[in-house]
Amino acid sequence: MAVQEGDLLWTPGPEFAQSSQVALFMDWLRRHKGLDFADYATLWQWSVDCIEDFWAALWSYFEIDSSTPYDCVLQQRVMPGAVWFPGARVNFAKHVLRKGRRGRPAIHHRSEIRQPATLNWEDFRDQVATLAEALRRLGIRPGDRVVSTLPNTPEAVIALLATTAIGAIWSACSPDFGSRSILDRFQQIQPKLLFAVDGYRFADKDFDRRDELAKLIDGLPSLEHLVFLPDLDRNAPRPTPHARYWSELMAERPVRYEDFQFEDVAFAHPLWILYSSGTTGLPKAITHSHGGMTLEMLKVISFHANQTEDSCLFFYTTTGWMMFNFMVMGLCAGGTIVLYDGNPMVPDVERLWKLAAEHRVTMFGASPTFVQLMMKANVRPSQKYDLSAMQSVLLGGSPATPESFEWFYQEVKRDLWVTSQSGGTDICSAFVGASPTLPVYAGEIQTRLLGVDAHALDEEGKPLIDSVGELVIGKPMPSMPIYFWGDMENRRYHDSYFDVYPGKWRHGDFFKVNRRGGCYIYGRSDSTLNRAGVRIGTAEIYRIVENVDGVQDSLVVNLDLPGGNFFMPMFIVPKPGHRLDADMERRITQALRTQGSPRHVPDRYFEIEAVPYTLTGKKLEVPVRKILLGASPDKVASRDAMMNPATLDYFVGFAQDSAQWGRAG
Repeated sequence: MAVQEGDLLWTPGPEFAQSSQVALFMDWLRRHKGLDFADYATLWQWSVDCIEDFWAALWSYFEIDSSTPYDCVLQQRVMPGAVWFPGARVNFAKHVLRKGRRGRPAIHHRSEIRQPATLNWEDFRDQVATLAEALRRLGIRPGDRVVSTLPNTPEAVIALLATTAIGAIWSACSPDFGSRSILDRFQQIQPKLLFAVDGYRFADKDFDRRDELAKLIDGLPSLEHLVFLPDLDRNAPRPTPHARYWSELMAERPVRYEDFQFEDVAFAHPLWILYSSGTTGLPKAITHSHGGMTLEMLKVISFHANQTEDSCLFFYTTTGWMMFNFMVMGLCAGGTIVLYDGNPMVPDVERLWKLAAEHRVTMFGASPTFVQLMMKANVRPSQKYDLSAMQSVLLGGSPATPESFEWFYQEVKRDLWVTSQSGGTDICSAFVGASPTLPVYAGEIQTRLLGVDAHALDEEGKPLIDSVGELVIGKPMPSMPIYFWGDMENRRYHDSYFDVYPGKWRHGDFFKVNRRGGCYIYGRSDSTLNRAGVRIGTAEIYRIVENVDGVQDSLVVNLDLPGGNFFMPMFIVPKPGHRLDADMERRITQALRTQGSPRHVPDRYFEIEAVPYTLTGKKLEVPVRKILLGASPDKVASRDAMMNPATLDYFVGFAQDSAQWGRAG
């Protein structure tokens, strides 16, 4: 029998659960605070009922290094506008770098273009200190913006930590972003220095980005400095006469980490600026704080990823996704991270499994889309690779299906903590995710994270259990943005999260919590299908459709038409050797009716070559819906922020073909 949503797949053994970072924290609370919690559920309830006590406990437990004491934990318990730990002065990079042991690897790096490399902790820390002092000599000061188009390399990690170590503000796009998309982001923040490469290699193809770099230089008049890394061509000339090569900057005046002085800044001092996807207008410049991300980092990496000095963390990402920041945060436990720059399917579909075995990865991370590719390619890692070191799996980026969970237990390892999480760029972390003390159920996110007062609310703001509603956060968190850069009077910030449920953060996800505290994300609520008053998450439709034989991928939208009518088309990508014919349509319809309901069945099917995706692997449901309803493609979708921009052309033509609507009836 096929796996069903909610089926029990794994239970942690007593040794694994009792030695976990969560269990150690509970023991510390009992010994130092007189707080005795029976299980994770009671710990979570305390963490959201008594948020000041919880975050103060984390401050003590993790021994936060602050050059001045804080005045209080929370000055205002309001959203937006909460003020955390006023008076404290901290530095994020200091807490990332303080634990790693000499002689142990900090970063393993693999790519399509470079030779394999490993950077140990002492060299890594010295390079951060050396670059940080070099930035100071260039005149970079606290509050200055430093931006990057570096790929997923050790230099990107070093540059991020060096920037934040001196109190400057970091922001990044990956080099595969187009210049227009990068300028839409960086022009908002007026950077003073840019780190850039001449190009990158992906799927055995070289991409020269020097013309794009020239456009960035022209489009960013605030730039005073350019630090250049020639990756494609080691002899590439300087892009400008005054550009500095990374190598010469690092060799100019080496600095020992022990001699470096971090710049302690106010708890709410800006740390980095991340961006919304940019598919529906100018990207939001989401600004996080040093103190907020320091506490969130230590909480998530320790309690919810269970990382230690002996851990080795890998997640397939680019520098344009917040998961790159997560990888940097992973270093705070003192263990090792693995960076991979390139196509995960090159030279073959098993590339990442070879990487995991080679470096004895303990936590393996990828998107559910990657898992689906593994399933379709019939990859069976356990039969070819030694994955005995692997303890856990982290799925992120989109909702994970029950089948994705089960695949790991069948094809990777039986004793495995398979986790899924959801949160995102907005908090550079997760709202819901994992605990090593809890069982794993198919397709289910284990729990709400500590300190996250997350609930499913109906349209009237009433909490729901075992029913789908809006994901709403009822109390402030230190990792919430301090503001959007350039957002005068916080209007855009307010309208993004607080315009539906006053005083509460509405995240925009379709969400369910069951009676045992397990969580489900059913896709973005702004792409929810509303049919005859019944709301349907697109994720549940995709799960059904993409298990039908011959279906490779799919996209569904619901279009509200004049006169109270609606039309729900479904776009199907058949597998190679298959086509969308009457038989396939019949089988899809039958699956949707029996596994979903009659309302899950679309009005009509259309065959397409590919589904449009963002660079981080999300389907462009909302932009496609707007295009089909007549919106200008250039106003609702940034092609530079897409994985496959040409795929939008089909939908532009579809919208212009009135016969499609006529046949829809």
